[in-house]
Amino acid sequence: MMPDTYRSSINSAADELLKHEREAIIGASPVMCEVKRYMAQVAKSACTVLITGETGTGKELVAEYLHENSSRRKRAFVCVNCAAIPESLLESELFGHAKGAFTGADHIRDGLLTSADGGTIFLDEIGDMSLCAQAKILRVIEKREVCRVGSNRGVQLDIRFVAATNQDVEAMAHRGTFRKDLYFRLNVARIHLPPLRERAEDIPCLLRHYCTNLAAKAGVAVPEFSEDSLRRLQAYGWPGNIRELKNMVESLLLKELPARIGIEDLPRHLRGLIETGADLLQQEREAMLAALFSAKWNKSQAAKKLRWSRMTLYRKIAKYRIAEGPDESAMKERATML
Repeated sequence: MMPDTYRSSINSAADELLKHEREAIIGASPVMCEVKRYMAQVAKSACTVLITGETGTGKELVAEYLHENSSRRKRAFVCVNCAAIPESLLESELFGHAKGAFTGADHIRDGLLTSADGGTIFLDEIGDMSLCAQAKILRVIEKREVCRVGSNRGVQLDIRFVAATNQDVEAMAHRGTFRKDLYFRLNVARIHLPPLRERAEDIPCLLRHYCTNLAAKAGVAVPEFSEDSLRRLQAYGWPGNIRELKNMVESLLLKELPARIGIEDLPRHLRGLIETGADLLQQEREAMLAALFSAKWNKSQAAKKLRWSRMTLYRKIAKYRIAEGPDESAMKERATML
């Protein structure tokens, strides 16, 4: 039996997994609608997929979605935590071993890759793999064949490869810390999950989802958030993304709550972060407005003054809902009304 440390899930019970997935991939913001449209297209194909995004954005859920909405849904979905496999055990765990391959190998053992035959293998945190390990994975992707440790006979596999990382593997490939050939092999279909701070309009529905589900499990009433607390939660940066939001809801439900949750009811450490973040956001908005005023709304010049890219400036303008006015006073008036 393979250690759970390396295989986080092998699931052929499609109904339960599909139910979990459909409930968990939540968001109606424009960016998430576009991501979900692309996911639906990619799921129907057999191509290799690279999922990128910060920690806590839901990369494994996307991998599950791709599997459950593909022709492979009735076969195994195998999730491998690449960062957790020690280098010394890599080949044995992934490829299996022949009888007598090493001391203690008293029987033939299939590896994680073989167990995914006909299904999907999800290589999570592939950016944390060593260059040596990357070379071995590359060969399997290219040949669709594994060779057990201690054997010289290859075993053909029918696997779909889905990989994920929270690192910038493209930059790593340029630096030489990630194999370029593996990057190009993986980057056939690219699904990037935006951080929660870039889809703040999805926060109310995410809170509603987790409050409803977790309250039902805890056997307590479903709480609601006041307008003020909701506004502050939407302005918060959420460095831990959806995982952090879910943990906050779970923490809230451990104590007795009023009918409407105010800012004072939030966990103490989060209140401090929200208050600090509000000050920083105000400073950022003021700096951005000052740059736009001095550049007479020339976005290229304003971006240079702020040392941002034009795309970053456009995102910030949308985030703070700042509209270009006919003059400086009108712009200031609109900004203070937010």
